Amino acid sequence: MSTKKIPPRVGFVSLGCPKATVDSEHILTRLRAEGYLISTSYFDADLVVVNTCGFIDSAVEESLDAIGEAIAENGKVIVTGCLGAKGDVVKQSHPSVLAVTGPHATEEVMEAVHAYLPRLHDPYMDLVPAQGIRLTPKHYAYVKISEGCNHRCTFCIIPSLRGDLVSRPVGDVMQEAQNLLDAGVKELLVISQDTSAYGLDVKYRTGFWGGKPLKSRLNELAGAMGDLKTPEGERAWVRLHYVYPYPHVDEVIPLMAEGRILPYLDIPFQHANQRILKLMKRPASSENMLARIRQWRGICPDITLRSTFIVGFPGETEEEFEELLDFVEEAQLDRVGAFAYSPIEGAAANELPDHVPAEVQEERLARLMLLQEEISAERLERNVGKSVTVLVDEVDDEGAVARSSADAPEIDGLVYIEDGQRLNAGDLVEVNVTGSDEHDLWATIA
Repeated sequence: MSTKKIPPRVGFVSLGCPKATVDSEHILTRLRAEGYLISTSYFDADLVVVNTCGFIDSAVEESLDAIGEAIAENGKVIVTGCLGAKGDVVKQSHPSVLAVTGPHATEEVMEAVHAYLPRLHDPYMDLVPAQGIRLTPKHYAYVKISEGCNHRCTFCIIPSLRGDLVSRPVGDVMQEAQNLLDAGVKELLVISQDTSAYGLDVKYRTGFWGGKPLKSRLNELAGAMGDLKTPEGERAWVRLHYVYPYPHVDEVIPLMAEGRILPYLDIPFQHANQRILKLMKRPASSENMLARIRQWRGICPDITLRSTFIVGFPGETEEEFEELLDFVEEAQLDRVGAFAYSPIEGAAANELPDHVPAEVQEERLARLMLLQEEISAERLERNVGKSVTVLVDEVDDEGAVARSSADAPEIDGLVYIEDGQRLNAGDLVEVNVTGSDEHDLWATIA
């Protein structure tokens, strides 16, 4: 009779934003490094870890439902993530959970796993690839460069969930990025709570990469990442997300013009009216931002600008909303996400007077998105007849689905390649754009 022990199995549910996805990847990497198997079902898992989101009410409800399902199907559940940082919300709803931690808590999660599901004595380190375990497709990956945030936006509770800014050592970030490229990743999506603040907490300390000094600062990091190559010698796609509009962001635009990083900037403006921006505790100069946008496009004409806005913020008048529409019209942003303001437990904005009725919020949201659809359709139409480079995401019998430099995964548009059946996911290919609509492009292989 064999005495070989069966490795313990852990089920995993990952909810929330890309930053939570990175937390999940770190936990999964540790689990595999210690010899745990990852189960794809509740049935054969020895316990289940649920990484939650707690940002808005609908996310809280989704997370609590996921925890309840895991308890019902398996019975042994460890909870981590942002919802775990919101007091006793999890324990009050699901008192039978084994343990609850907050976000960015790999060590605490592993301690809980060890307590309820002891690891084998001999960890199988060879089962874990250098790039760790990822939940994204093989050809793109998120790289989180810092944790937490120093801002205190009145609509947000992220600092209370994830703490103040903590930047990762620049050498560690670069090594992770190179490991990912060596493993076949073509696109690195740089994320954090406030990407442009990278290194501020350590006074832009100088680290080392490749035997050379490298400052812990966004411009230097982006340039270094943009110089990384895949094993085939291709330059990596580097895409910047969650960029707060500090003045030094202007220094990144020439890197885009030089082709070292993608000409794409995700910069959440949130509003355009000065009074509302001050109530939000956001930068309060839409005129200055319009001038900077013109400057950016002068340096890098192909730059894609993505932003998000909140409509119906407490106290927002019709005139102030129309000022936001005027800003969107003049800025001609390529990609826009918009949300009706939603109270979040613990957010300072809850105490502001004159909350906007829900029906007015929805009407304003519809007007903003209708305007943006018109802008987006016009800007995308300019691509028809041009040749662009795309990264293939999926291939089926009808063709291929890809993204251009203007398209971040899951939040932006797509490029449908009608004759792309012979392509493979992860291919970088030139296509001729043949058509467009409000969000997407259609193309054939060049």
